[in-house]
Amino acid sequence: MSVLPVYCFDPRDYGKSSSGFDKTGPYRASFVVESVENLRKNLQARGSDLVVRIGKPEVVLVELAKAVGAGAVYAHREVSNDEVKAEEKIEGVMKEEGIEVKYFWGSTLYHLDDLPFKLEDMPTTYGGFKEKVKGLEVRKTIEALDQLKGLPSRGDVEPGEIPTLIDLGLNPSATMGKNGKSAANASLVGGETEALQRLTKFAAECKAQPHNANKDNGNSIYGANFSCKISPWLAMGCLSPRYLFDELKKTASRTFSAASNQKGGGSGSSDTGMNWLMYELLWRDFFRFITKKYSAAKQQNVAPVMACTGAAA
Repeated sequence: MSVLPVYCFDPRDYGKSSSGFDKTGPYRASFVVESVENLRKNLQARGSDLVVRIGKPEVVLVELAKAVGAGAVYAHREVSNDEVKAEEKIEGVMKEEGIEVKYFWGSTLYHLDDLPFKLEDMPTTYGGFKEKVKGLEVRKTIEALDQLKGLPSRGDVEPGEIPTLIDLGLNPSATMGKNGKSAANASLVGGETEALQRLTKFAAECKAQPHNANKDNGNSIYGANFSCKISPWLAMGCLSPRYLFDELKKTASRTFSAASNQKGGGSGSSDTGMNWLMYELLWRDFFRFITKKYSAAKQQNVAPVMACTGAAA
């Protein structure tokens, strides 16, 4: 079975909001474009490709699905209001064509179906949520295939060009500093490849920390290594929270084994990094699930969400 990977730049995500601000600024847009470029490169390395279009997904996707004779459309389920509305529009046009839309859940550490409560009964405070999911098992990741089938031959679909900032209605010079060089924010390079490099670096930094660091506080790392700093890649979907968790867990296990063989034994600082990562990812899960809870709520009067200040991955 052939798969047609597609990324659609929705014009509604760009331009100005009703308040006059950019819906997607030049820095974020550059990050998105780089992520799409990297995704295409990685798919090509596995024998496939990425079809890229500019247009409304409910129009673009149905045209492509009809062209290749697709039996179903697969996507990750989103949670916020605009994305949910877009999904509903896509489902509507696909239903008219007799094409099923199937969703995966992959944007959180804990799977939606594994939560020990119904979404409508989710605690509205982080503390309550943390207590409810305490001891919940994280699902194992599925290893990526080394080789994929090429694009479907039917329809003769062209991959298309990846848009520039100008194509998206943005000014590229806005990402440059006064000296003509890339501004500080432009140092964040989008894509899975960069995300994996950052993850490797973070794991190495955790391993290099003194074993007695933060002995009195297992939930934090101070200094330059206070966070995994990988939020943009998680938000874009370049990495999944579960993959991030798995990789650092492996590092922590190796460090613990090495430390236990040394005189004095004891757990290494990778455990501290693991604790901090869990703290960040739990906050992230809380916000994702609480957003889904209220974006899906049918009732008009809902209780306000209360959350103490905390770090989100």
